[in-house]
Amino acid sequence: MARRLLRRARALYRAAVSSIAWRLVLGAAAVITVSLVAAAIALPQLYRDGLERQLDFELDYLLNRLITRIGAEANGELALAEPMTERDYESAYSGYYWQITSAGKAVLASRSLAGWTLAVRPPRGAAQDNEQDLTFTQPPEGAQRLRAVSRNIRSDTLNKDFTYTVAAVRTEMDENIEDFRLTIVLTILALGLVLVGTVWLQVRFGLTPLRRIPNALAAIRSGESDRLTGSFSAEVEPLAREINALLDHNAEVVERARTHVGNLAHALKTPIAVLTNEAGSQKGALADTVKAQVGIMKEQVDHHLSRARMAARAGVLGARTSVMPVLEGLARTLEKIYRERGIAIALEGPPEIAFRGERQDIEEMLGNLLDNACKFALSRVAAKVAQRGEKHLVVEVADDGPGVPADQRRAVQKRGVRLDEKRPGSGLGLSIVKDIAEIYGGSLTLDESKLGGLLAILELPLAGGTAPRKAR
Repeated sequence: MARRLLRRARALYRAAVSSIAWRLVLGAAAVITVSLVAAAIALPQLYRDGLERQLDFELDYLLNRLITRIGAEANGELALAEPMTERDYESAYSGYYWQITSAGKAVLASRSLAGWTLAVRPPRGAAQDNEQDLTFTQPPEGAQRLRAVSRNIRSDTLNKDFTYTVAAVRTEMDENIEDFRLTIVLTILALGLVLVGTVWLQVRFGLTPLRRIPNALAAIRSGESDRLTGSFSAEVEPLAREINALLDHNAEVVERARTHVGNLAHALKTPIAVLTNEAGSQKGALADTVKAQVGIMKEQVDHHLSRARMAARAGVLGARTSVMPVLEGLARTLEKIYRERGIAIALEGPPEIAFRGERQDIEEMLGNLLDNACKFALSRVAAKVAQRGEKHLVVEVADDGPGVPADQRRAVQKRGVRLDEKRPGSGLGLSIVKDIAEIYGGSLTLDESKLGGLLAILELPLAGGTAPRKAR
Protein backbone atom coordinates (compact mmCIF):
# COMPACT_ATOMS: atom_id res chain seq x y z
CA MET A 1 0.00 0.00 0.00
CA ALA A 2 2.78 2.40 0.95
CA ARG A 3 4.69 1.64 -2.24
CA ARG A 4 1.57 2.22 -4.31
CA LEU A 5 0.99 5.59 -2.66
CA LEU A 6 4.66 6.45 -3.17
CA ARG A 7 4.50 5.56 -6.88
CA ARG A 8 1.33 7.60 -7.26
CA ALA A 9 2.95 10.54 -5.51
CA ARG A 10 5.98 10.30 -7.79
CA ALA A 11 3.73 10.16 -10.85
CA LEU A 12 1.84 13.24 -9.69
CA TYR A 13 5.13 15.01 -8.99
CA ARG A 14 6.50 14.21 -12.46
CA ALA A 15 3.24 15.36 -14.06
CA ALA A 16 3.32 18.59 -12.04
CA VAL A 17 6.98 19.29 -12.85
CA SER A 18 6.40 18.71 -16.57
CA SER A 19 3.45 21.14 -16.66
CA ILE A 20 4.04 24.88 -16.99
CA ALA A 21 0.66 25.61 -15.44
CA TRP A 22 1.36 23.46 -12.39
CA ARG A 23 4.83 24.95 -12.02
CA LEU A 24 3.36 28.44 -11.94
CA VAL A 25 0.57 27.45 -9.56
CA LEU A 26 2.84 25.49 -7.20
CA GLY A 27 5.46 28.26 -7.19
CA ALA A 28 2.85 30.91 -6.40
CA ALA A 29 1.26 28.62 -3.80
CA ALA A 30 4.63 28.15 -2.09
CA VAL A 31 5.25 31.93 -1.93
CA ILE A 32 1.69 32.57 -0.73
CA THR A 33 1.97 29.84 1.92
CA VAL A 34 5.25 31.15 3.32
CA SER A 35 3.96 34.73 3.36
CA LEU A 36 0.67 33.87 5.01
CA VAL A 37 2.29 31.60 7.61
CA ALA A 38 4.65 34.44 8.51
CA ALA A 39 1.65 36.77 8.75
CA ALA A 40 -0.25 34.23 10.89
CA ILE A 41 2.69 34.18 13.31
CA ALA A 42 3.45 37.90 13.30
CA LEU A 43 -0.04 39.43 13.50
CA PRO A 44 -1.14 37.73 16.76
CA GLN A 45 2.21 38.66 18.31
CA LEU A 46 1.79 42.28 17.25
CA TYR A 47 -1.76 42.24 18.62
CA ARG A 48 -0.49 40.78 21.91
CA ASP A 49 2.22 43.43 22.16
CA GLY A 50 -0.35 46.16 21.54
CA LEU A 51 -2.73 44.89 24.24
CA GLU A 52 0.13 44.45 26.70
CA ARG A 53 1.36 47.99 26.03
CA GLN A 54 -2.16 49.28 26.60
CA LEU A 55 -2.45 47.36 29.88
CA ASP A 56 1.03 48.44 30.95
CA PHE A 57 0.09 52.06 30.25
CA GLU A 58 -2.97 51.67 32.50
CA LEU A 59 -0.94 49.95 35.22
CA ASP A 60 1.73 52.63 35.01
CA TYR A 61 -0.98 55.25 35.56
CA LEU A 62 -2.32 53.33 38.59
CA LEU A 63 1.23 52.92 39.93
CA ASN A 64 1.80 56.67 39.75
CA ARG A 65 -1.51 57.25 41.53
CA LEU A 66 -0.44 54.80 44.26
CA ILE A 67 2.95 56.45 44.73
CA THR A 68 1.39 59.91 45.15
CA ARG A 69 -1.01 58.64 47.81
CA ILE A 70 1.58 56.99 50.07
CA GLY A 71 3.19 58.94 52.86
CA ALA A 72 5.50 58.26 55.81
CA GLU A 73 4.04 58.29 59.33
CA ALA A 74 5.78 59.57 62.46
CA ASN A 75 6.20 56.03 63.71
CA GLY A 76 8.38 55.19 60.70
CA GLU A 77 5.78 53.31 58.69
CA LEU A 78 4.09 54.00 55.38
CA ALA A 79 0.41 54.86 55.19
CA LEU A 80 -2.17 55.31 52.41
CA ALA A 81 -3.20 58.94 52.58
CA GLU A 82 -6.11 58.56 50.14
CA PRO A 83 -7.97 55.35 49.12
CA MET A 84 -7.35 53.82 45.67
CA THR A 85 -10.80 54.04 44.06
CA GLU A 86 -9.83 53.75 40.38
CA ARG A 87 -10.37 49.97 40.49
CA ASP A 88 -11.87 47.45 42.89
CA TYR A 89 -9.05 47.03 45.39
CA GLU A 90 -11.38 46.33 48.30
CA SER A 91 -12.97 42.97 47.31
CA ALA A 92 -10.89 39.85 47.91
CA TYR A 93 -9.30 38.43 44.78
CA SER A 94 -11.09 41.01 42.61
CA GLY A 95 -8.39 40.84 39.96
CA TYR A 96 -6.82 44.26 40.76
CA TYR A 97 -4.05 44.40 43.38
CA TRP A 98 -1.36 46.66 44.76
CA GLN A 99 1.34 46.13 47.33
CA ILE A 100 4.45 47.78 48.76
CA THR A 101 7.36 45.62 49.88
CA SER A 102 10.70 46.34 51.52
CA ALA A 103 13.47 43.81 51.76
CA GLY A 104 11.10 41.14 50.36
CA LYS A 105 8.44 41.74 53.06
CA ALA A 106 5.03 43.30 52.50
CA VAL A 107 4.64 46.73 54.11
CA LEU A 108 1.25 47.73 52.70
CA ALA A 109 -1.20 45.90 50.37
CA SER A 110 -4.70 46.20 48.99
CA ARG A 111 -7.53 44.34 50.69
CA SER A 112 -8.09 42.43 47.44
CA LEU A 113 -4.93 40.40 48.22
CA ALA A 114 -6.61 39.08 51.40
CA GLY A 115 -3.30 38.99 53.29
CA TRP A 116 -1.29 37.30 50.51
CA THR A 117 1.80 38.66 48.82
CA LEU A 118 2.51 38.92 45.10
CA ALA A 119 5.81 37.27 44.24
CA VAL A 120 7.28 39.84 41.87
CA ARG A 121 10.80 40.41 40.67
CA PRO A 122 12.11 43.74 41.99
CA PRO A 123 13.10 46.35 39.38
CA ARG A 124 16.77 46.68 38.54
CA GLY A 125 17.09 50.41 39.05
CA ALA A 126 15.87 52.82 41.65
CA ALA A 127 13.25 54.44 39.43
CA GLN A 128 12.92 51.91 36.63
CA ASP A 129 9.59 50.19 35.94
CA ASN A 130 9.53 46.44 35.60
CA GLU A 131 6.66 44.88 33.59
CA GLN A 132 6.16 41.17 34.14
CA ASP A 133 3.64 38.33 34.05
CA LEU A 134 2.92 36.26 37.11
CA THR A 135 0.41 33.72 38.39
CA PHE A 136 -1.56 34.37 41.52
CA THR A 137 -2.46 30.93 42.93
CA GLN A 138 -4.38 31.97 46.06
CA PRO A 139 -7.87 32.82 44.64
CA PRO A 140 -10.36 30.11 45.71
CA GLU A 141 -11.90 29.87 42.21
CA GLY A 142 -8.53 29.09 40.69
CA ALA A 143 -5.25 30.65 39.71
CA GLN A 144 -5.20 34.10 38.08
CA ARG A 145 -2.71 35.19 35.43
CA LEU A 146 -1.63 38.73 36.21
CA ARG A 147 0.23 41.53 34.53
CA ALA A 148 2.27 43.58 37.03
CA VAL A 149 4.29 46.81 36.99
CA SER A 150 6.84 47.49 39.74
CA ARG A 151 9.02 50.45 40.62
CA ASN A 152 11.69 51.01 43.30
CA ILE A 153 11.21 54.11 45.41
CA ARG A 154 13.78 55.43 47.87
CA SER A 155 12.33 57.04 50.99
CA ASP A 156 14.77 59.57 52.36
CA THR A 157 12.57 60.10 55.40
CA LEU A 158 12.62 56.45 56.37
CA ASN A 159 15.99 55.80 54.71
CA LYS A 160 14.64 52.66 53.07
CA ASP A 161 14.02 51.25 49.59
CA PHE A 162 10.45 50.24 48.77
CA THR A 163 9.06 48.31 45.80
CA TYR A 164 5.67 49.57 44.65
CA THR A 165 3.66 47.04 42.59
CA VAL A 166 0.34 47.32 40.80
CA ALA A 167 -1.17 44.23 39.12
CA ALA A 168 -4.29 43.37 37.12
CA VAL A 169 -5.70 40.11 35.89
CA ARG A 170 -4.94 39.47 32.21
CA THR A 171 -7.44 36.67 31.56
CA GLU A 172 -9.70 38.82 29.40
CA MET A 173 -6.72 40.07 27.42
CA ASP A 174 -5.48 36.51 26.83
CA GLU A 175 -8.96 35.45 25.68
CA ASN A 176 -9.01 38.36 23.25
CA ILE A 177 -5.60 37.32 21.95
CA GLU A 178 -6.72 33.70 21.44
CA ASP A 179 -9.89 34.83 19.68
CA PHE A 180 -7.81 37.12 17.48
CA ARG A 181 -5.35 34.30 16.71
CA LEU A 182 -8.18 31.93 15.70
CA THR A 183 -9.76 34.64 13.56
CA ILE A 184 -6.45 35.42 11.90
CA VAL A 185 -5.72 31.75 11.19
CA LEU A 186 -9.15 31.17 9.64
CA THR A 187 -8.97 34.43 7.69
CA ILE A 188 -5.48 33.70 6.39
CA LEU A 189 -6.47 30.14 5.48
CA ALA A 190 -9.45 31.45 3.50
CA LEU A 191 -7.29 34.17 1.97
CA GLY A 192 -4.68 31.59 0.97
CA LEU A 193 -7.30 29.42 -0.73
CA VAL A 194 -8.70 32.45 -2.54
CA LEU A 195 -5.24 33.58 -3.65
CA VAL A 196 -4.23 30.12 -4.85
CA GLY A 197 -7.56 29.77 -6.66
CA THR A 198 -7.08 33.19 -8.21
CA VAL A 199 -3.58 32.25 -9.35
CA TRP A 200 -4.92 29.01 -10.82
CA LEU A 201 -7.64 30.87 -12.71
CA GLN A 202 -5.14 33.45 -13.89
CA VAL A 203 -2.75 30.75 -15.11
CA ARG A 204 -5.59 28.90 -16.84
CA PHE A 205 -6.74 32.11 -18.49
CA GLY A 206 -3.20 33.22 -19.34
CA LEU A 207 -2.26 29.88 -20.92
CA THR A 208 -5.46 29.58 -22.97
CA PRO A 209 -3.70 30.74 -26.17
CA LEU A 210 -1.08 28.02 -25.69
CA ARG A 211 -3.78 25.36 -25.29
CA ARG A 212 -5.26 26.45 -28.60
CA ILE A 213 -2.04 25.47 -30.38
CA PRO A 214 -2.33 21.66 -29.74
CA ASN A 215 -6.02 21.76 -30.64
CA ALA A 216 -5.26 23.63 -33.87
CA LEU A 217 -2.44 21.19 -34.71
CA ALA A 218 -4.75 18.25 -34.02
CA ALA A 219 -7.28 19.79 -36.41
CA ILE A 220 -4.57 20.02 -39.06
CA ARG A 221 -3.46 16.45 -38.51
CA SER A 222 -7.04 15.15 -38.61
CA GLY A 223 -7.76 16.99 -41.85
CA GLU A 224 -10.17 19.60 -40.45
CA SER A 225 -7.84 22.43 -41.42
CA ASP A 226 -4.64 23.00 -43.35
CA ARG A 227 -3.13 25.73 -41.12
CA LEU A 228 -3.41 27.32 -37.69
CA THR A 229 -6.51 29.49 -37.57
CA GLY A 230 -8.05 31.66 -34.89
CA SER A 231 -6.97 34.59 -32.75
CA PHE A 232 -3.87 34.27 -30.58
CA SER A 233 -2.32 36.59 -28.03
CA ALA A 234 0.58 38.86 -28.93
CA GLU A 235 3.03 36.46 -27.26
CA VAL A 236 1.73 33.36 -29.09
CA GLU A 237 1.07 34.97 -32.48
CA PRO A 238 4.74 34.72 -33.61
CA LEU A 239 4.71 30.98 -32.80
CA ALA A 240 1.49 30.46 -34.78
CA ARG A 241 2.94 32.46 -37.67
CA GLU A 242 6.10 30.34 -37.73
CA ILE A 243 4.10 27.10 -37.58
CA ASN A 244 1.99 28.24 -40.54
CA ALA A 245 5.17 29.10 -42.40
CA LEU A 246 6.50 25.62 -41.62
CA LEU A 247 3.27 24.06 -42.91
CA ASP A 248 3.54 26.08 -46.12
CA HIS A 249 7.15 24.96 -46.50
CA ASN A 250 6.11 21.33 -45.96
CA ALA A 251 3.45 21.65 -48.65
CA GLU A 252 6.04 23.11 -51.03
CA VAL A 253 8.47 20.28 -50.30
CA VAL A 254 5.77 17.67 -50.92
CA GLU A 255 4.78 19.36 -54.17
CA ARG A 256 8.39 19.44 -55.33
CA ALA A 257 8.69 15.74 -54.45
CA ARG A 258 5.63 15.01 -56.56
CA THR A 259 7.09 16.97 -59.44
CA HIS A 260 10.42 15.15 -59.19
CA VAL A 261 8.65 11.77 -59.08
CA GLY A 262 6.68 12.69 -62.20
CA ASN A 263 9.82 13.88 -63.98
CA LEU A 264 11.64 10.68 -63.04
CA ALA A 265 8.75 8.59 -64.32
CA HIS A 266 8.81 10.33 -67.70
CA ALA A 267 12.61 10.13 -67.84
CA LEU A 268 12.59 6.36 -67.25
CA LYS A 269 9.59 5.49 -69.41
CA THR A 270 11.19 6.81 -72.59
CA PRO A 271 14.36 4.64 -72.52
CA ILE A 272 12.32 1.64 -71.35
CA ALA A 273 9.95 2.13 -74.27
CA VAL A 274 12.90 2.39 -76.66
CA LEU A 275 14.41 -0.82 -75.30
CA THR A 276 11.02 -2.57 -75.58
CA ASN A 277 10.58 -1.50 -79.19
CA GLU A 278 14.12 -2.45 -80.15
CA ALA A 279 13.82 -5.83 -78.47
CA GLY A 280 10.45 -6.39 -80.13
CA SER A 281 11.93 -5.81 -83.56
CA GLN A 282 14.55 -8.46 -83.01
CA LYS A 283 14.32 -12.21 -82.71
CA GLY A 284 16.30 -14.69 -80.75
CA ALA A 285 17.14 -15.58 -77.16
CA LEU A 286 18.83 -12.23 -76.49
CA ALA A 287 15.80 -10.28 -77.64
CA ASP A 288 13.49 -12.44 -75.52
CA THR A 289 15.72 -11.96 -72.49
CA VAL A 290 15.85 -8.19 -73.04
CA LYS A 291 12.06 -8.01 -73.39
CA ALA A 292 11.55 -10.06 -70.23
CA GLN A 293 13.99 -7.96 -68.20
CA VAL A 294 12.63 -4.70 -69.59
CA GLY A 295 9.14 -5.84 -68.58
CA ILE A 296 10.38 -6.50 -65.06
CA MET A 297 12.09 -3.09 -65.02
CA LYS A 298 8.90 -1.37 -66.18
CA GLU A 299 6.85 -3.15 -63.56
CA GLN A 300 9.33 -2.29 -60.79
CA VAL A 301 9.63 1.33 -61.91
CA ASP A 302 5.85 1.71 -62.02
CA HIS A 303 5.52 0.08 -58.62
CA HIS A 304 8.14 2.16 -56.83
CA LEU A 305 7.16 5.42 -58.52
CA SER A 306 3.58 4.76 -57.50
CA ARG A 307 4.65 4.14 -53.91
CA ALA A 308 6.73 7.32 -53.96
CA ARG A 309 3.76 9.35 -55.18
CA MET A 310 1.52 7.80 -52.52
CA ALA A 311 4.09 8.42 -49.77
CA ALA A 312 4.34 12.06 -50.81
CA ARG A 313 0.55 12.43 -50.73
CA ALA A 314 0.31 10.65 -47.39
CA GLY A 315 2.70 13.20 -45.88
CA VAL A 316 0.42 16.13 -46.71
CA LEU A 317 -1.12 17.62 -43.56
CA GLY A 318 -4.78 18.56 -43.69
CA ALA A 319 -5.72 16.15 -46.51
CA ARG A 320 -9.29 14.91 -46.05
CA THR A 321 -11.74 12.88 -48.18
CA SER A 322 -15.32 11.85 -47.40
CA VAL A 323 -15.68 8.09 -47.94
CA MET A 324 -19.34 7.65 -48.92
CA PRO A 325 -19.24 9.96 -51.99
CA VAL A 326 -16.24 8.00 -53.30
CA LEU A 327 -18.06 4.68 -52.79
CA GLU A 328 -21.20 6.00 -54.47
CA GLY A 329 -19.29 7.18 -57.53
CA LEU A 330 -17.39 3.89 -57.85
CA ALA A 331 -20.58 1.86 -57.38
CA ARG A 332 -22.36 3.69 -60.19
CA THR A 333 -19.43 3.13 -62.54
CA LEU A 334 -18.97 -0.56 -61.72
CA GLU A 335 -22.69 -1.34 -61.95
CA LYS A 336 -22.59 -0.01 -65.52
CA ILE A 337 -19.47 -2.05 -66.33
CA TYR A 338 -20.96 -5.27 -64.92
CA ARG A 339 -24.53 -4.59 -66.03
CA GLU A 340 -24.67 -7.71 -68.20
CA ARG A 341 -23.89 -9.89 -65.19
CA GLY A 342 -26.54 -8.12 -63.07
CA ILE A 343 -24.17 -7.22 -60.24
CA ALA A 344 -25.90 -5.11 -57.54
CA ILE A 345 -23.74 -3.06 -55.15
CA ALA A 346 -25.26 -2.15 -51.76
CA LEU A 347 -23.66 0.70 -49.74
CA GLU A 348 -24.05 1.47 -46.04
CA GLY A 349 -22.42 4.04 -43.81
CA PRO A 350 -22.75 7.54 -42.34
CA PRO A 351 -21.89 10.39 -44.73
CA GLU A 352 -19.76 12.29 -42.21
CA ILE A 353 -16.97 9.69 -41.96
CA ALA A 354 -13.87 11.00 -43.74
CA PHE A 355 -10.47 9.53 -44.64
CA ARG A 356 -7.37 11.43 -43.55
CA GLY A 357 -5.63 11.37 -46.91
CA GLU A 358 -5.82 12.16 -50.60
CA ARG A 359 -8.97 11.40 -52.62
CA GLN A 360 -7.14 9.64 -55.44
CA ASP A 361 -5.55 7.19 -53.00
CA ILE A 362 -8.80 6.09 -51.37
CA GLU A 363 -10.41 5.95 -54.84
CA GLU A 364 -7.67 3.58 -55.94
CA MET A 365 -8.01 1.38 -52.85
CA LEU A 366 -11.81 1.20 -52.88
CA GLY A 367 -11.89 0.88 -56.67
CA ASN A 368 -9.61 -2.17 -56.55
CA LEU A 369 -11.62 -3.78 -53.74
CA LEU A 370 -15.00 -3.19 -55.39
CA ASP A 371 -13.73 -4.24 -58.82
CA ASN A 372 -12.22 -7.40 -57.38
CA ALA A 373 -15.51 -8.19 -55.59
CA CYS A 374 -17.54 -7.58 -58.76
CA LYS A 375 -15.29 -9.91 -60.80
CA PHE A 376 -15.90 -12.85 -58.49
CA ALA A 377 -19.42 -12.08 -57.23
CA LEU A 378 -22.42 -14.02 -58.44
CA SER A 379 -24.88 -11.15 -58.08
CA ARG A 380 -24.30 -9.19 -54.86
CA VAL A 381 -21.58 -6.92 -53.50
CA ALA A 382 -21.92 -5.01 -50.23
CA ALA A 383 -19.72 -2.19 -48.91
CA LYS A 384 -20.04 -0.85 -45.37
CA VAL A 385 -18.27 2.12 -43.76
CA ALA A 386 -17.95 2.47 -39.97
CA GLN A 387 -15.83 4.25 -37.39
CA ARG A 388 -13.49 2.21 -35.19
CA GLY A 389 -12.41 4.02 -32.04
CA GLU A 390 -11.43 7.66 -32.23
CA LYS A 391 -8.69 7.44 -34.85
CA HIS A 392 -9.66 4.86 -37.46
CA LEU A 393 -12.35 4.04 -39.99
CA VAL A 394 -13.14 0.63 -41.48
CA VAL A 395 -14.49 -0.19 -44.95
CA GLU A 396 -15.78 -3.74 -45.39
CA VAL A 397 -16.32 -5.03 -48.94
CA ALA A 398 -18.10 -8.39 -49.24
CA ASP A 399 -19.30 -10.49 -52.18
CA ASP A 400 -21.28 -13.70 -52.69
CA GLY A 401 -18.64 -15.35 -54.89
CA PRO A 402 -16.57 -18.45 -54.24
CA GLY A 403 -14.29 -16.69 -51.76
CA VAL A 404 -10.67 -17.48 -50.94
CA PRO A 405 -9.52 -20.41 -48.77
CA ALA A 406 -8.15 -19.34 -45.39
CA ASP A 407 -4.68 -20.74 -46.12
CA GLN A 408 -4.38 -18.66 -49.32
CA ARG A 409 -5.67 -15.27 -48.09
CA ARG A 410 -2.23 -14.01 -47.20
CA ALA A 411 -0.74 -15.14 -50.49
CA VAL A 412 -3.29 -13.31 -52.68
CA GLN A 413 -2.14 -10.00 -51.18
CA LYS A 414 1.28 -10.41 -52.77
CA ARG A 415 2.11 -8.79 -56.09
CA GLY A 416 1.19 -10.82 -59.17
CA VAL A 417 -0.48 -13.71 -57.30
CA ARG A 418 -3.73 -14.89 -58.94
CA LEU A 419 -5.84 -17.86 -57.88
CA ASP A 420 -8.14 -17.82 -60.90
CA GLU A 421 -6.22 -17.44 -64.16
CA LYS A 422 -9.45 -17.60 -66.20
CA ARG A 423 -10.67 -14.22 -65.03
CA PRO A 424 -9.03 -10.99 -66.30
CA GLY A 425 -6.55 -9.21 -64.09
CA SER A 426 -2.91 -8.75 -63.24
CA GLY A 427 -2.90 -9.92 -59.63
CA LEU A 428 -1.85 -6.47 -58.46
CA GLY A 429 -5.16 -5.10 -57.10
CA LEU A 430 -5.01 -6.39 -53.52
CA SER A 431 -1.27 -5.76 -53.24
CA ILE A 432 -1.79 -2.13 -54.33
CA VAL A 433 -4.53 -1.71 -51.73
CA LYS A 434 -2.29 -3.24 -49.07
CA ASP A 435 0.68 -1.00 -50.02
CA ILE A 436 -1.36 2.23 -49.96
CA ALA A 437 -3.06 1.31 -46.68
CA GLU A 438 0.28 0.59 -45.00
CA ILE A 439 1.71 3.90 -46.24
CA TYR A 440 -1.14 5.65 -44.40
CA GLY A 441 -0.64 3.51 -41.30
CA GLY A 442 -3.65 1.29 -42.07
CA SER A 443 -4.11 -2.38 -42.95
CA LEU A 444 -5.94 -4.81 -45.22
CA THR A 445 -7.39 -8.04 -43.83
CA LEU A 446 -9.22 -10.81 -45.72
CA ASP A 447 -11.90 -13.00 -44.18
CA GLU A 448 -15.04 -14.93 -45.08
CA SER A 449 -18.14 -12.78 -45.65
CA LYS A 450 -21.68 -13.50 -44.50
CA LEU A 451 -22.69 -13.50 -48.17
CA GLY A 452 -20.53 -16.59 -48.68
CA GLY A 453 -17.65 -15.02 -50.58
CA LEU A 454 -14.64 -12.92 -49.63
CA LEU A 455 -14.70 -10.14 -47.05
CA ALA A 456 -12.04 -7.44 -47.42
CA ILE A 457 -11.56 -5.27 -44.29
CA LEU A 458 -9.73 -2.01 -44.98
CA GLU A 459 -8.67 0.03 -41.94
CA LEU A 460 -7.53 3.63 -42.52
CA PRO A 461 -6.86 6.78 -40.46
CA LEU A 462 -9.96 8.78 -39.60
CA ALA A 463 -10.18 12.51 -40.29
CA GLY A 464 -11.68 14.48 -37.39
CA GLY A 465 -14.61 16.89 -37.64
CA THR A 466 -17.42 16.93 -40.12
CA ALA A 467 -16.24 19.26 -42.85
CA PRO A 468 -12.93 20.73 -43.98
CA ARG A 469 -12.24 24.34 -43.17
CA LYS A 470 -11.07 26.84 -45.69
CA ALA A 471 -7.69 28.42 -45.14
CA ARG A 472 -7.68 32.09 -44.44
